[in-house]
Amino acid sequence: MDERLKQYSDKMEKSLENLLGEYSAVRAGRANPHILDKLRVDYYGSPTPIQQVANVNVPEARMIQIQPWEASMLKEIEKAILVSDLGLNPTNDGKTIRLVFPELTEDRRKELVKDVKKKGESAKVAIRNIRRDANDAFKKMSKSNDISEDEIKQLEDETQKLTDKYINEIDKAIEAKSKEILTV
Repeated sequence: MDERLKQYSDKMEKSLENLLGEYSAVRAGRANPHILDKLRVDYYGSPTPIQQVANVNVPEARMIQIQPWEASMLKEIEKAILVSDLGLNPTNDGKTIRLVFPELTEDRRKELVKDVKKKGESAKVAIRNIRRDANDAFKKMSKSNDISEDEIKQLEDETQKLTDKYINEIDKAIEAKSKEILTV
């Protein structure tokens, strides 16, 4: 790959990875420990991911069990879950916290699919913005006579191919996540 394209390819890759990260946090009716990835708890004065202060596992399809390594962390973890936007009520038995995922209603599933598509469209816009930035940079190169017209045309074509590739990947991710959400 041309070095001049590499930085734009990397940015597009990061946009796709960001989208996939957001999708892993979308609740699809099944317990997914990744929904806790963004939550932080106060561990001796520093914000720490829950996975670093507790054992997180999925004993059943619709339940996450969190077992803190220190009993003092139980309340902190519970508080972090309650103030988050997960919409889950933790149950605490003194040693472990259980998060039970309610069965999603049809309306809620459709709402989640809309949200998934909206996030996908935002990622596509980001990819197109990266393409625009790349093309602008190539035009600036041509104005400063650092590059021939043919080379610019070739770079723009390569950039378009990259854009098409990543938009296709995003479409696949949207479809896969939508299908996962709609599967009862």
